[in-house]
Amino acid sequence: MLSPKVRDTYEKLVADERVNRTYKFIESDHENTVSEQIQLTEIPAPPFQEEIRAQDFKKRLQRLGLKDVKMDKEGNVFGVRPGIGNGPKLFVSAHLDTVFPEGTDTTVTDKGGKLYAPGIGDDTRGLAEVLAIIRALNASSISTIGDIIIGGTVGEEGAGDLRGVKAFFQENMVDGYISIDGPNMNVITYLGTGSYRYQITYKGSGGHSFADFGSPSATHGLGRAIAAIAQLETKANPKTTFTVGEVLGGTSVNAIAQEASMLVDLRSNDQQELDKLDKAFLEIVRNACDEENKRWKSEDLTVEMERFGNRPPASQPSDAVIVQAAWAAIESVDGDPRLGQPSSTDANYPMSLEIPAITTGTGGNAGGAHTLEEWYDPTDGHRAIQKSFTLILGLVGVKDVCEPLLPVIAKND
Repeated sequence: MLSPKVRDTYEKLVADERVNRTYKFIESDHENTVSEQIQLTEIPAPPFQEEIRAQDFKKRLQRLGLKDVKMDKEGNVFGVRPGIGNGPKLFVSAHLDTVFPEGTDTTVTDKGGKLYAPGIGDDTRGLAEVLAIIRALNASSISTIGDIIIGGTVGEEGAGDLRGVKAFFQENMVDGYISIDGPNMNVITYLGTGSYRYQITYKGSGGHSFADFGSPSATHGLGRAIAAIAQLETKANPKTTFTVGEVLGGTSVNAIAQEASMLVDLRSNDQQELDKLDKAFLEIVRNACDEENKRWKSEDLTVEMERFGNRPPASQPSDAVIVQAAWAAIESVDGDPRLGQPSSTDANYPMSLEIPAITTGTGGNAGGAHTLEEWYDPTDGHRAIQKSFTLILGLVGVKDVCEPLLPVIAKND
């Protein structure tokens, strides 16, 4: 799988005494990484409310000596570790937000070596590894050729709609991107699943279930739509899916509902299939409103369609340089590299812009993501940091050791 250039680059890196010395530093730094992971977990970061954690993370980046550390208008925080010049710019990040709403208790408890707390893994472990990577780069005394932009993004989860990376890439020109996210250090996510997310709301005048019988019902209109959505047929390859994830409506058992709504998730690994599904879905939504009105010879019922999520599907070759580099970096720490299935991550957006991008997993072991019982086992967690450290060096190049694997594609200032 690996080209001679990629293989040669990583052979040079793992033979370098400074790299091996830094591997030992990363292992010795393990407890610091876990400590920061706990500290960050206990700073809640609900969707659209990441600022307190982001401000804390910003201070940590500053203390580690990154240049030009800032928080942008969207809430992302990042700084720069400059290279010696004339190299590519690489952005490395984890996401600051968690799925858990305001008020969730994120206190970390240790049960037999496993850490339990909502958000302890996804993606707070990624944030801790980002900080550990900076410490490793500082300890290495290595001069990179390209610049490394390092930080945390907002809006990766749920209705956040990748707003953080979208904002970053609209304002910054870079040549490659690495998202540190997911529980398996061996998996390379290089394909992006796209999605459209909707809130559909039916509205009518409502009324008493007996006295006003004959008025169209918002819940009946919604039910017609859900029944038809359930009969949709989609392709298995490219995988294309749909679900009605949440349903709300009505006020009483003896009331004709004035309002009823649903949240809907449409996904596909292919833009054409996603758009095809989207068209069929919207037609169902409109038809359900028309049918409910027709049933009662009315025009009272209306429907509102709000698309609040748009994550682009994206792809790149399995032998892209950034994918090969990740494979070689995993092998360099005796890992077992595997190409992951398409997924929805921060890497979707830059990938859709044809910027080389991957998501690479964290170390240790984790489970229960997106539940209150989420846990993280830090055993051997340092190995993923060693992997990411080596991956970054190969992409941006090291003075007097290897040229950057990542080509300069952006018009960098």
